[in-house]
Amino acid sequence: MSDKTVVITDASTNRSATLPVVSGTMGDPAFDIGKLNKDTGYFTYDPGFMSTAATKSAVTFIDGDQGVLLYRGYPIEQLAKQSNFLEVAYLLINGELPSAAQFQTFEHDVTHHTMMRESLKNFFQGFHYDAHPMAMSMAAVGSLAAFYHDSLDINDPAQRKLAAIRLIAKMPTIAAAAYRYSIGWPIRYPRNNLEYCTRFLHMMFEVPSEPLQLSPVAAKALDLLFILHADHEQNASTSTVRLVGSTGANPYACVAAGIAALWGPAHGGANEAVLKMLAEIGDAKNVGKAVERAKDKNSGFRLMGFGHRVYKNFDPRATIIREMCHKVLADLNVSDPMLDVAMELEAAALKDSYFVERKLYPNVDFYSGIIYKALGIPTEMFTVMFAIARTAGWVAHWLEQHETPDAKIGRPRQIYTGAPTRDYVDVEKR
Repeated sequence: MSDKTVVITDASTNRSATLPVVSGTMGDPAFDIGKLNKDTGYFTYDPGFMSTAATKSAVTFIDGDQGVLLYRGYPIEQLAKQSNFLEVAYLLINGELPSAAQFQTFEHDVTHHTMMRESLKNFFQGFHYDAHPMAMSMAAVGSLAAFYHDSLDINDPAQRKLAAIRLIAKMPTIAAAAYRYSIGWPIRYPRNNLEYCTRFLHMMFEVPSEPLQLSPVAAKALDLLFILHADHEQNASTSTVRLVGSTGANPYACVAAGIAALWGPAHGGANEAVLKMLAEIGDAKNVGKAVERAKDKNSGFRLMGFGHRVYKNFDPRATIIREMCHKVLADLNVSDPMLDVAMELEAAALKDSYFVERKLYPNVDFYSGIIYKALGIPTEMFTVMFAIARTAGWVAHWLEQHETPDAKIGRPRQIYTGAPTRDYVDVEKR
């Protein structure tokens, strides 16, 4: 809180409110409107929360104009180059990078919570054979509260941390199980002698009849994607986790709600939309026409994976992932017409003045979909992959929320637009 204030007055009623200015360590300040209604009888109206800060948080900072993304103060570029996903998860949860001993303990704890209860494994048998992996993942995560009902005391810091570790550990196991069930393969147990991303790829693709041969670049690419997707401030799914968490709900219910929000095509489904667009373009020779159609507002066609609601400059994650994208394609020697379309589209958009002037650069969703496809991960699993990574951010925010002494239950207000007061009319007289 700063000593700056703004006074607003309603001349018709002569009621006024003093709004203190709240400032963080970085970013734009905010007006504290907590007493606005009490003092003036007015609420604020902000569809989509475009100008509203609903919480204070020390987890992640974004400067969209400058293309800056910080996890606990560390630039995403440094973490992507020098860290790994589990270390980033530790950082998000605990606020500091771990010592070697702390990381060893954290990695051990995550590794030894990867197993699902056998009855949870059988839980998948209740789904239709072609159920979407997101539907199964959401249900399975929510059901964890039924398996760990003896450790759901959200007022106990030790139980909160244990739930966070369980979620980070089990999300890849649940995700891989959902995928394999959807294609009729037997569910694989996690191999705890492998590191996080390699273990997940084995659970996804290994079959009993032959060992899985993985390129080292595959696990490295996946680890990078998980780092870049680990958190992104108060986005729709994180805000959902916090809103549900404000009711005192258990962590598994909160994260299941986050998965539901992430499933929306305007949020986590964006990289899937990129591949659908590439399929629609069809051939690299059609890219020029597609670019022209995208410029025509009346065409109804738009380039998916370009631009970002928050970043008004280049998405810093896209800068990092672009290099990995080209490395994966080269290392795996992937030959795919759709990937040819993507590379041609990237080149065309980066040099077209229409997109450059509007800063409609390829974003992280454009490149992540291409990498996932090159790794053999099916389109319907893209959002599930996002959920695995974002679990680290969700639990970090959930933990932070329960460490905040003045936290309140979320309760947005509304502008009522329905019928005014009216009297009930008996059915015979209607």
